[in-house]
Amino acid sequence: MTKLLTGTKNRVRRLNSRFRTKVKSKKGMELVQVGILIAIAVGIGIIFKDKIGTFVNETFSALLGAKFS
Repeated sequence: MTKLLTGTKNRVRRLNSRFRTKVKSKKGMELVQVGILIAIAVGIGIIFKDKIGTFVNETFSALLGAKFS
């Protein structure tokens, strides 16, 4: 009887260990995905820096020059 309980406890410990490993690895993957998305956004910003700057300047100039009644 004690042999059966010991075997069951070991199985539960192994399952618990596997579960913890999978949860940790998913969190790590989410972090990697966020890092990749940030890198893509920065890359796009660098590529289109001049166009974005021109757009922002024109928009604010139009807003500041507009006469609101």
